[in-house]
Amino acid sequence: MTNLSKKASLILSDGSRFEGFGFGWDGAGSGEVVFSTAMVGYPESLSDPSYSGQILCATYPLIGNYGVSADAFDADGISKAFESERIWVRGLVISDYSQNFSHWDAVRSLDSWLKEYRIPGIFGIDTRELTKHLRDNGSMLGAIVPEGSAAPASLYDPSGENQLEFVSCKEPIVYGTGSKTVALLDCGVKHNILRCLLGCGLRIVRVPWNYDFSKLDYDGLFISNGPGNPELCGAAVEKIRKAMQEDRPIFGICMGNQLLARAAGGTTYKLKYGHRGHNQPVRMLGSKRCFISSQNHGYAVDASSLPDGWESWFENMNDGSNEGIRHRSKPFFSVQFHPEAASGPTDTRFLFDEFKAML
Repeated sequence: MTNLSKKASLILSDGSRFEGFGFGWDGAGSGEVVFSTAMVGYPESLSDPSYSGQILCATYPLIGNYGVSADAFDADGISKAFESERIWVRGLVISDYSQNFSHWDAVRSLDSWLKEYRIPGIFGIDTRELTKHLRDNGSMLGAIVPEGSAAPASLYDPSGENQLEFVSCKEPIVYGTGSKTVALLDCGVKHNILRCLLGCGLRIVRVPWNYDFSKLDYDGLFISNGPGNPELCGAAVEKIRKAMQEDRPIFGICMGNQLLARAAGGTTYKLKYGHRGHNQPVRMLGSKRCFISSQNHGYAVDASSLPDGWESWFENMNDGSNEGIRHRSKPFFSVQFHPEAASGPTDTRFLFDEFKAML
């Protein structure tokens, strides 16, 4: 059993300091400190490429109690238990770590999994206080520094680099044998998106974020989720804008919503602390339909910037921010939340069926 009595500190860029105990990798790590309200699903969250460059604070008080599954893959080469092939966060902050895990599918502890990918963690701090601090002041840079380790000379700022360069595939990858082909622009795609598209009987050609997919023979374009600042993704925006000159269906999720909006001529902006969790209510505009959604994003579309022919489709019921857009006459639509949701609500899984019907 690992010794979990070694002290560690979480240091924020505004000088705030939270003292606790270290677990995972015994080294310092820095990034943008954000929080998630999810009660379960820490293996999915830690392996979500949208968290690239970030230190994640889990607000649920007990983490680690059901351990971590094995690295198993299905017949299509997709991970059965995770959202990618590795951990993407740069650190994990929790209130209480459960060293004794119990689950029929678990083969290792969260502590050992973090060690494998050289990710530091800290527990024993008041995550409610930290979350309130971030809600008041906004997401900020920070570092986890175990006792005896040197603090980073500078704090890593993920908004200063194009994170898609790190999380996107490097070469095209083909999945499935369906009669309709989807060109999937990989901005850091979650594996459950691949599962949902395959579950619709579609063939997927997954390509790098800046790939010229116009030379592919495809029936529709899918723009995936991903991390970072959409303003740094001009190469993807230009290729999406070119695809919009045709009438082939386009479906985007999360970063895909932001990139589609920018390709249409709209703008995006950084949220104060983002939306991250499994309990975000969104309303379909023009109706009384409201859905509970899973979300993970730090940027949003400025709905007022959308050009003629476009309209807001969903809005966040907490702060009124945009949660989706669509074209009034062409088969182009996108959402800011995650209808594939694993783990999380599946209220909006029907959007994949709508995309399939458009094809």
